[in-house]
Amino acid sequence: MTILDGKATAAALKKEIAQAVQHIKDNGGKTPHLAAILVGNDGASETYVNSKERDCREVGMNSTVIRMSAAISADELLQKVDEINRNDDIDGLIVQLPLPRHINEQQIIEAIAPAKDVDGFHPLNVGRMVTGLPSYVSATPDGIVELLAHYNIETAGKHCVVIGRSNIVGKPIANLLALKATPGDCTVTLCHSRTRDLKSLCLQADIIIAALGKPEFLTADMVREGAVVIDVGITRIPTGTENKFRLVGDVKFDEVSLKCRYITPVPGGVGPMTRVSLLKNTLKAAKKEIFG
Repeated sequence: MTILDGKATAAALKKEIAQAVQHIKDNGGKTPHLAAILVGNDGASETYVNSKERDCREVGMNSTVIRMSAAISADELLQKVDEINRNDDIDGLIVQLPLPRHINEQQIIEAIAPAKDVDGFHPLNVGRMVTGLPSYVSATPDGIVELLAHYNIETAGKHCVVIGRSNIVGKPIANLLALKATPGDCTVTLCHSRTRDLKSLCLQADIIIAALGKPEFLTADMVREGAVVIDVGITRIPTGTENKFRLVGDVKFDEVSLKCRYITPVPGGVGPMTRVSLLKNTLKAAKKEIFG
């Protein structure tokens, strides 16, 4: 069994990105700039945005965080998005999700200029990704593909079962792995809460991607010997000690890992790859690789 080390892989990719950013600066170019809008004070979102700021500093990019009250109106948020869309100094924009319940997330996503949509959520980028055109691919699916490529994991002709059909992970990774590409050329089964006999489907899979948000859902009796298991989930579980938690994924790691050829840990697997993929997209935006 081999652990797919997302932390080490992301560190190697960061070095490549930092070199590319330095090359831009050395040649008189503008420093790539990522902006993030954070609405409200959700602890997990705050932690994630802080990590993005740190990542940007590490690779020499500029970053800006715009913090807004959870009580703002949708119109106020749309105005701020439009302001950043028109700011030529900012290359990439993310609006941290989830948003307060009174704001329509899809409306905000569609308001972001596709050329600055480094989260890859805008329908134009999703459509380009599905058809195999250059696009900003959402960060977690892109990070999974990068991890598979880094470890030279064969995907062509393999059966991949994706558990979870979210627009952020499940649907895009299913489409990416079905594309004629490397990694890619998979036969993909996309499963969800209405899927019948999920266990039998998983037992047929060469690759399982667990992205449903249920801690330790995937157990050893659902995985065949020699499978590749990618765990996208991350949940904080109280330890019984005050203010102490442990992080677990959607996979019951201790027992599933005994049957796998490759598996991602939680933490340290997909998470670091998600963050580095956002840096990749910001670099592409600064170089105008997708939309010119």
